[in-house]
Amino acid sequence: MYSAKTKQFLIILFTSVISINTAFAQNHPFSVHNMLAMDRIGEPQVSPDEKWIVFTLRKTDLEANKGRTDLWLIGTDGENQTQLTTHPDADFNPVWSSDGKTIFFISTRSDSAQVWKIHPDGGEAQQVTDEPLDVGNLIISPDGKYIAFTMEVFPGSTPEETKEKLDSIEESKSTGVIYENIFVRHWDTWKDGRRSHLFVMPSEGGKAVDVMPIMDADTPSKPFGGAEEITFTPDSKSIIFSARNVGSEEAWSTDFDLYIAPLTGTESLKCLTESNEAWDTNPVFSPDGKTLAYLAMEKPRYESDRFRIILQQWPEGEKRVLTENWDRSVSSICFSKDGQTIYTTATNLGQVSLFAIDTNSGQVNTLVKDGTIGSPSIAGDKVIYAMNNLSSPTELFSVDQEGGNFKHITNINKEKVAAASMGDYEQFTFKGWNDETVYCYVVKPVDFDSSKKYPVAFLIHGGPQGSFGNMFHYRWNPQAYAGAGYAAVMVDFHGSTGYGQAFCDSIRGDWGGKPLEDLKKGLDAALERYPWMNGEKVGALGASFGGYMINWIEGNWPDRFLCMVNHDGNLDERMAYFDTEELWFPEWDHMGTPWSNPEGYEKHNPVNFVENWKTPMLVIHGGQDFRVADTQGLGTFNALQRLGIPSKLLYFQDESHWVQKPANSIQWHETVINWLDQWLK
Repeated sequence: MYSAKTKQFLIILFTSVISINTAFAQNHPFSVHNMLAMDRIGEPQVSPDEKWIVFTLRKTDLEANKGRTDLWLIGTDGENQTQLTTHPDADFNPVWSSDGKTIFFISTRSDSAQVWKIHPDGGEAQQVTDEPLDVGNLIISPDGKYIAFTMEVFPGSTPEETKEKLDSIEESKSTGVIYENIFVRHWDTWKDGRRSHLFVMPSEGGKAVDVMPIMDADTPSKPFGGAEEITFTPDSKSIIFSARNVGSEEAWSTDFDLYIAPLTGTESLKCLTESNEAWDTNPVFSPDGKTLAYLAMEKPRYESDRFRIILQQWPEGEKRVLTENWDRSVSSICFSKDGQTIYTTATNLGQVSLFAIDTNSGQVNTLVKDGTIGSPSIAGDKVIYAMNNLSSPTELFSVDQEGGNFKHITNINKEKVAAASMGDYEQFTFKGWNDETVYCYVVKPVDFDSSKKYPVAFLIHGGPQGSFGNMFHYRWNPQAYAGAGYAAVMVDFHGSTGYGQAFCDSIRGDWGGKPLEDLKKGLDAALERYPWMNGEKVGALGASFGGYMINWIEGNWPDRFLCMVNHDGNLDERMAYFDTEELWFPEWDHMGTPWSNPEGYEKHNPVNFVENWKTPMLVIHGGQDFRVADTQGLGTFNALQRLGIPSKLLYFQDESHWVQKPANSIQWHETVINWLDQWLK
């Protein structure tokens, strides 16, 4: 017999399978089922001869309640698309050999994550590594003789010794763990003393050498860093990586530095960016090997400072800032063949645009403005890139290096996108705080009829240094609300990224000030601009900082909304400091610690205004969320219940700061939409 919980899951799963299998039989409003059914393209890598692209394709496996990835190939001209791997386990992180005759990749097909290789024409994959631990973040040297990857080891211990220690811990009857420093836990993981260390070994197999054996630090950065933070030197004799080697200050430092190490791992490390106490990362060499480019921030202990491009004549030349006069934060670096141009992406007025930067003058040209763009690379006279927007998941495209002849390379989700009716979207501006220009997106309801009045889903983004821009989101997708008959309104309030660094910095010490004023003025502007919106039926929703803002609005704008949704939001900013782990974040935004600047935490603290609460609220929280501890969500629900305010709590014991498991995502969306329907329809 199945338990009640298992029966509920099976019903959700069976219904979801039916929904996704039949979803594309005819045109229908977009929903979470369409979102999960979209195939996700990632990690595009152009071959050395620039004729092919290998990429990963992730499909949602509802039966397994997770995604699975395979390797695919397509010509840079958009022809000859084919699936390269079909193993039921995950294949990811593809890397071309220097001669283009082999694709190395990581696979879990051997009961652990190991390096494998396969010929681009297909055939049987061959295992390259057989390490006692999972490997990750694969790259290959310019001469093709070495591969590098990471493994989680205890500093000073080999992978074999680490595995023995882990086995011993597993077998022990005692479960206590002693900590001498923080982090104790981070984002969604309890710490046990292991570090992500960088290993190098011959590409044909052999002994893996730890090039940072005694460093008590991780590379790449956790939890979002990847192989882009590591590179071999042009002569293939050394390797450069980014790491935060700051000892006990890790939880309140953003001092990531670039280090260089010989492949032998026998000599001491050398820090290349010691003079900068802020973040240094993403090293990339020019094609001729004469210039090292990397990204650097200026402000220590501030994770949302502007990333500038630094150029250094290699190996001992001077450094210069290429983008000092460009008020955008760079997120990628890709050189042209002649090294005279860098192609990069940056958040830009509600987009993540593609730019070309002259490496001599620093002049910036916009190649592709609209959409959310990533992974630029060169193929002949084209720039290959990935792009998604508010009406389409990621596909691969190409554009001339001067910005012309825009072309689709992949169209994997064409039929699925065509079958799901989505709302039209547009962006407008209004005068926000201090009459400064603020941007807002609106997504119209599916099957829009201007003669009707539609309820409004007012979406508030997280961060607060973030953006609800022109992107296809897999958790907060406004099309899910448009498909349910709502107008979605998304204000990029002060603090948002992509509008200049001063705009981003402006909410330091002012979380409940400028953002709230922008949200108020933005909603009023949208209602005035779009008379088909029903201003009497508006619900507010937000997660992370957006969840904090829901609690802040509940006490400081309590009469505006008919209902609210708070996902992983803080109730008590003072206590949240002691609950969380990345201490540099509240220390910067609230201008100190709670004991050095208590007013910084109390000035805009939602808990101080609970007596004003009156709006019905759905509270959602994940038990594995260590950024915003679940006690904040439970405390919010306690207050609502004690005050007699209509409220519900949706709690996921197995989710972190996000809801990622497919069945949980379905439950999340259905619960949220039902809550909106209850109060707004």
